[in-house]
Amino acid sequence: MTTQPDTSTSTTPLWDEAQRRDTAAPLTASARGFATDGTVHLNGNSLGPPRADLAGELASVVHDQWAPRQVQAWFRDGWLDLPRSIGDKLAALLGAAPGQIVVAGETTSTTLFNALIAACRLRPDRSVLLIEASAFPTDLYIADSVARLLGLRVVTASGEDFDSCLRGNGRHVAAALAAPVDFRTGERGTIGRTAALCHAAGAVSVWDLSHAAGVLPVDLDAADVDLAVGCGYKYLGGGPGAPAFLYLPTRLHQEVDLPLAGWHGHARPFDMTRTFEPAAGIDRARTGTPPLLSLVALNHALDPLLDVGVPALYSRSQQLSEFFLECLERSRPGLLEGLVSPRDPDRRGGHLALRVPDAERVEEALAERGVLIDSRPPDLLRFAFAPLYVTYEQVRRAAQDLCDVLEGGQ
Repeated sequence: MTTQPDTSTSTTPLWDEAQRRDTAAPLTASARGFATDGTVHLNGNSLGPPRADLAGELASVVHDQWAPRQVQAWFRDGWLDLPRSIGDKLAALLGAAPGQIVVAGETTSTTLFNALIAACRLRPDRSVLLIEASAFPTDLYIADSVARLLGLRVVTASGEDFDSCLRGNGRHVAAALAAPVDFRTGERGTIGRTAALCHAAGAVSVWDLSHAAGVLPVDLDAADVDLAVGCGYKYLGGGPGAPAFLYLPTRLHQEVDLPLAGWHGHARPFDMTRTFEPAAGIDRARTGTPPLLSLVALNHALDPLLDVGVPALYSRSQQLSEFFLECLERSRPGLLEGLVSPRDPDRRGGHLALRVPDAERVEEALAERGVLIDSRPPDLLRFAFAPLYVTYEQVRRAAQDLCDVLEGGQ
């Protein structure tokens, strides 16, 4: 990628408006705390930039803890507590009480597998695993695998059909897997309503929060969610392959039977006993030795999100996305005919999706201009508005560059 910062010296009404909004917005200054190197990051729903001082944080752990103390650092520097303490930070962002989220150190796929098996084991007399047809591919793959292992039948449905299945055939559903944000269109679902339908049918509700955590109000406890998973590398900013988290409410701690019984999930891991005895609380969802440096990076990324708070983060994301649409409407209104996301900002997550021809080529052309977005086949462009490191001026620039690329500009 060749970064090409906006070097225009002439002002326009949109440029003036972006400057005015950036000056007035209290979160604009937070963008300076991220290592963006002049690049516009509108793909935080895939991977966001690191905070500028992350390298120093990691270096300190390596030189001041790992190097001098080695294995003793697990105990003396609190390394063993990180999966749980980071989980409590995430709980504050996701509307959960402490002690109900853990970062076990696994991938999102592994964590989802663990959650889905456990959910279906709670309803051993039922034969259906329900999942949204529009789910992220990994979720569909994992659901198929779980169903094969347990002898279940997978049913896929979306929107009203998903809800209708719970209303009409819910007595057969062991677990229902859904997401609060459609990963393609950004359309927002209603966790509380769907979770209530699951409970009314006696099914276990499982949620993939990967495109919601860190940008969208979730309120897991209030919605009475049964299990939830999510990754640490999208809006949470934990870095490439950051470990996933698992939400397991206290009411299910003693009842759930997780298939991955690792030694860190044992009630007394260092007794090295032959038989697995699950820990009393959320630690039972831990598996193997935590990936320490990845946990440090995720822990470091969460602090500014907590300082700002979810309501302000979501409001900022909405305002940025609305300004992007305003810029397009003024510059090239015909593009809005390709908007596949809901026009009402309250019905969207943190990103917008536009349908354009040759979307992958457009993505590459924007990257050459220093504007990072992503495409999804066959013809979708996704623009994510992460609230801490995206500014109004960057949004204006991205909209202008998009128009230029689509008009054949280089």
